[in-house]
Parts: sequence; C-alpha cells; structure tokens
Amino acid sequence: MSGKRIVRRSSEDGRKGETDWNRVDAMTEEEVEAAAKSDPDAPLTDEEFWKDAAIVLPEAKEAISLRIDRDVLKWFKAQGRGYQTRMNAVLRTYMNAKRADHNPSG
Repeated sequence: MSGKRIVRRSSEDGRKGETDWNRVDAMTEEEVEAAAKSDPDAPLTDEEFWKDAAIVLPEAKEAISLRIDRDVLKWFKAQGRGYQTRMNAVLRTYMNAKRADHNPSG
C-alpha cells in the first residue's frame, strides 16, 4: 500500500444539500456579492483577519485490520457514509475520557 488513498466521487453520489443552485446560477455577480455582505453568519474578513492564519492538516490515519462484532459493524454501517470516521470518533472520545481519568488536573 502506497499510503495514499484516492476517493472518487461523482455528482450521482446522492449527496444533496439545501442550496438552490439554479437560483444561484441565475444571480448576477453583484447580487451574489450583496447577498454575501448581508449574511449575518458570514461577516466579511480582510487581510488583517487572516495574517496569523496557518494551514493545519489532520493527522494521517493508519490502515489496520480490526475485528469488530458483526452487529456493531452492521449498526455503524447502517448510519450511512462515514461509518469508519464515526467509529474513530467514538474511540477517540473513550480515549480522551480515560486520559482525563488518569490526569484529573488537566
């Protein structure tokens, strides 16, 4: 294994959001800019805001072979895409809780 993982996706993947792309496509650039400026959840930023920004990449995952009870795996898979990520999150939460148990001062 090369350590690289290639994920291919297409527009037919079934992932749908709530964006009305036909409406967005029909808007002029000025209308898009006005809508962006009026969005209270997305304030405009300037160079000063980003001057100390740094790109932080997540740690690489390690591929392993893991034996999981069939019903546990079936349950996680039934939750849909990203079941391995959710399993990792559950394990991370457990790990962090155990770390806190052994280090109550922080």
